[in-house]
Amino acid sequence: MRISRLFVDQQLAEGKPITLEPDAAHYLRNVLRLKKGFQLTVFNGQGGEYSATASEIHRKAVVLDINTWRDINLESPLAIELGLSVSRGERMDVAIQKATELGVATITPVITQHCVVKLTDERRLQRHQHWQNIVYRACEQCGRNAPPLLNVTQDFSDWLGSDLSSNRIIFEPGKTETLKSYQQPETAVTVFIGPEGGFSEEEVVVAEKAGFTALGFGPRVVRNETAAIASIAAMQVLWGDMG
Repeated sequence: MRISRLFVDQQLAEGKPITLEPDAAHYLRNVLRLKKGFQLTVFNGQGGEYSATASEIHRKAVVLDINTWRDINLESPLAIELGLSVSRGERMDVAIQKATELGVATITPVITQHCVVKLTDERRLQRHQHWQNIVYRACEQCGRNAPPLLNVTQDFSDWLGSDLSSNRIIFEPGKTETLKSYQQPETAVTVFIGPEGGFSEEEVVVAEKAGFTALGFGPRVVRNETAAIASIAAMQVLWGDMG
């Protein structure tokens, strides 16, 4: 029987029961539908995971007995920083979910010229919380105990000027060089995935001036969520911990 996993944004220690905060309690009680006495695994992103037992589950409170700590780390030796042009609805959700499952270290939603989504500051914060929950659920599913850093949505120029790794890749149709010809990064790589309409010519020029190498992505045109998933998987096979 598969043991359920739960992310909790609370301090954890062996032998110290915790009362779950409302969102986590609702998820365990109404989504996972666990009953009193069920065994589960909990983690808080601070390293490793704990076995736990549901000692109380009722409408007013969910209490977990925290048992043995396990030093389990599934993080890739390659720290992938993903700059992801914001797309509509479920497409963005899928890209963030799968990027998390594939082991990225950092995710930054980015507003580019051809984005069809426009976000006010308030909406950026709302979207961030929504995507953060997707990251936590993805970690629960895939076994990661260290959720990737999810930044609040940034504008193209702001993200480009941030502290990125020295290895920087942007995909552009028509380029003959691909990931296979790119020099293997030592520890980290930044990849920038554009919107379905692609990057503007100006954005590609600006990115290249900022140290990005433009690579081809193969003969077929793919959606941006597909490009994110496929490029991360390829990098993990070539330089990370897959394959």
